Amino acid sequence: MVKKEPETIRYTEKVGYASGDLACNLIYQTVTTYLLFFYTDVFGISAAAAGVMFLIVRVIDAINDPIVGLLVDRTNSKWGRFRPYLLFGAIPFAVLAILCFTTPGFSGIGKLIYAYITYIALSVTYTCINVPYGALTSAITRNNDQVVSLTSVRMLFANIGGLIVSFGVPLLADALSNTTGKTDSGWQLTMAIMGIVGAALLLFCFFNTKERVQVTDALTGKIKFTDVFEQFNVNRPLIILCIFFIIIFGVNSIVNSVGIYYVTYNIGKPELVKWYGLLGSLPAIILMPLIPILNKWLGKKMLLRLSLLCSIIGTLSLLVIPTTMVSLILMARFIASVGGLIAGGFMWALIPETIDYGEYKTGKRMSGLIYAMIGFFFKFGMALGGIVPGLVMQSFGYVANQTQTATALHGILLTTTVIPAIFLLLALIDIHFYKLDEKEHERIVAALNTKGE
Repeated sequence: MVKKEPETIRYTEKVGYASGDLACNLIYQTVTTYLLFFYTDVFGISAAAAGVMFLIVRVIDAINDPIVGLLVDRTNSKWGRFRPYLLFGAIPFAVLAILCFTTPGFSGIGKLIYAYITYIALSVTYTCINVPYGALTSAITRNNDQVVSLTSVRMLFANIGGLIVSFGVPLLADALSNTTGKTDSGWQLTMAIMGIVGAALLLFCFFNTKERVQVTDALTGKIKFTDVFEQFNVNRPLIILCIFFIIIFGVNSIVNSVGIYYVTYNIGKPELVKWYGLLGSLPAIILMPLIPILNKWLGKKMLLRLSLLCSIIGTLSLLVIPTTMVSLILMARFIASVGGLIAGGFMWALIPETIDYGEYKTGKRMSGLIYAMIGFFFKFGMALGGIVPGLVMQSFGYVANQTQTATALHGILLTTTVIPAIFLLLALIDIHFYKLDEKEHERIVAALNTKGE
């Protein structure tokens, strides 16, 4: 069944693998961050129509994830099960992203139809790349230390991509718009650059990774969608991890969306928004390479517990720091980000061991389907995190583009501090029940390897 992999994965392969996440961030994060603005302010689609479209695309995403996961698990090619999707998806992914930022001279309804077709096609293509890309970790190695190392490099590259998108894309779009004299051309050229670089990185990922954990058709050919329910019945670590993903992505979504309100209205310094946002991802440049060391020193559960506690402390500090003490606020933001980034980065390293556990319990290795399940749950977390801030702030009387009442400011503060802290506390409780420790995972891997001999 399984071909034993070497103890150490070369750093060039780790960089090759991580390049795939950098590619996805350069293309898809640019889309998710700026496409709504492009549609409403450049292409000329109404905000209401664009909002409905985004909701419909999210629903299609939720349906599409398990279908793609099942397809991936049934794939068998000379390039492996997961890498072919990177090879054949790279160029269509880039082309569709460019088309999303293209402004053909259609009428109002024609523009909307064009936007629907290109955005849905892009989202489906992204899923066809992202699900097998995530599952590729479990095929590169079963070694837990190597999985953690792979994931830490991947998260480092992902956060670098996030920084480029946050700071580089607006600057590039403005520069190209000024050069061409047209805002639409500036955005199209910007997306063309992101798309070409992203496609090249996906191909680099394909050529520099290897699927070592080879699984026979007997373990994948019989996989069907209803096996999801079997996994939920026997794979308790996966259930715990799915809940963890919902909570962490919910927290991230709340913190990221409400930060601009907190800085603009509570602190009263909208010019600090970009720096407040930067502190949300910049620590990753330092932290991600340290995760394998911290994991060996503390162990997975202690590392997650301390990370979550760090994030809770930093988040609740904002509740008591006066809004005039900007330096302390930014320091608290940094502390909260340190904990959140470590927990958010490390949780991806736990997915391959839940795949091993599921195979051990059911005799079926469902890498693609399990990653698709994780994708469904973290998208649910993002949706939850997107709904909560609006409901809370509205209930406290927030009104856009005006001086806020003391009650509204209090609502923004609670949404920035107490609500994320409650979610983080729930994550701390949830991870307590994750019982798949290092020794148990080693025993399971040994048993799987023995079956394959």
